[in-house]
Amino acid sequence: MASLKDLRNKIKSIKSIQQVTNAMKMVAAAKLRKSQESMEKARPYTSAIEGMINHLIPDIDRSILPILESREANTRLLLVITADRGMAGAFNANVIKKTEQILNKFNPKNCFLICIGKKSHDYFKRRDYQILESYRDFWSSLNVNQAIDIGNTIVSKYIDREFDVVDVIYNEFISVGSQRIIAKKLLPIEYNSEEKVKSDIIYEPSKESIVKTLIPKHLNVQLWQFLLESNASEQAARMVAMENATDNAGEMISDLSIEYNKARQAAITTEIIEIVSGANALEG
Repeated sequence: MASLKDLRNKIKSIKSIQQVTNAMKMVAAAKLRKSQESMEKARPYTSAIEGMINHLIPDIDRSILPILESREANTRLLLVITADRGMAGAFNANVIKKTEQILNKFNPKNCFLICIGKKSHDYFKRRDYQILESYRDFWSSLNVNQAIDIGNTIVSKYIDREFDVVDVIYNEFISVGSQRIIAKKLLPIEYNSEEKVKSDIIYEPSKESIVKTLIPKHLNVQLWQFLLESNASEQAARMVAMENATDNAGEMISDLSIEYNKARQAAITTEIIEIVSGANALEG
């Protein structure tokens, strides 16, 4: 059995950890409210543009815009979105696991990575995967210009035929307690002709002109949406993880307090017995 001093030190240490995890939970909750609000505002806009793009693409010649070109998928770019920090449950691990599944499905020698977040960069760098770009310390000042910069980089390299397919892997925000891993093809833009819905919409100017203007913006809007989804998911995952850690610390403190009280009571009982035994010996 541990000594009373050891038990007191353990209880003190766990209480200190509990204070830290509780503070992190509250910070994550505050950040979550802000990021969730931004994400929910962006969703209708992203959905509306995507719907218009899906309606326009089947009626135009893809050759008018290089990023609409479909070609044989010899090389692949994976855009991997993780966090800069840990302590968020399986948030980062799930994205990395999904990315490795895709890498193993295709030849890793023909796959390139753009890593957003320190966690993905560090993981794949240690394993000598081909990393084209890395964005570390990314989330401290998240803004739409970052999405535009990443989008311009991807489009430029796609047009230069450095890769033939672009996939993005990220966490989609479902609720505070639930996030879903999404692996989605970003380029080339695909469309299933069987899903086309007839519409009486008349476009002015021409559909080709609209597509030329809208497609690049659409990619940037999509990337911004992915970043917002991932940011909200990270804060939700961290809040839940820190809440669980705080609760577990409370249970450990309770168990150790019971053990401490038992040990203390046993020590007092032993001391009383020794005093009584000594008194009886003196009387005898």
